[in-house]
Amino acid sequence: MPHVIAEPCVGTKDTSCVEVCPVDCIHPTKNEPTFGKTDQLYIDPDTCIDCGLCVDECPVKAIFPEEDLPAPWKGYVQINLDFYKSKG
Repeated sequence: MPHVIAEPCVGTKDTSCVEVCPVDCIHPTKNEPTFGKTDQLYIDPDTCIDCGLCVDECPVKAIFPEEDLPAPWKGYVQINLDFYKSKG
């Protein structure tokens, strides 16, 4: 998984990262019906091109390359994966 959105996004859902993503891999966006029903945003591992533009744009520093994800937040890899599995 190239990048993971972790705990700081929960409850925040700032969409600055969505706006800079060149491949539209961060969801739900404000225009999607599921936006109000989710606690955070998620990165689609099959679409992400590992460009890293979202990392610097996130005001709460919630986005990490998987290898740099802090140990307490390792579970967010599966949380991101599960969001896209449920959409499939």
